[in-house]
Amino acid sequence: MIVRIMGEGQVRLDNDHLTELNKLDDELLAEMESGDEEGFRRTLAALLEAVHRLGAPLPDDSLEPSELILPSPEATLEEVREMLSDDGLIPG
Repeated sequence: MIVRIMGEGQVRLDNDHLTELNKLDDELLAEMESGDEEGFRRTLAALLEAVHRLGAPLPDDSLEPSELILPSPEATLEEVREMLSDDGLIPG
């Protein structure tokens, strides 16, 4: 799976890691619903760190179609809220 982190580029990630990422996505969704800005910041950073740790960055000149788009680390709670689907940021 190709994941784009807005403002950073793309990462190739094995589908095996979706379970771990979905746990963080669920936490992020709960923090957003409760308005927990501090928790939201912490979990967004953990989610993006996990994508970097588990994935392999694609070269900057690579233009692969992204199957998943994640917000930048600086995204606001409102910006991320606009990106959400019913499943959160990560389907499944």
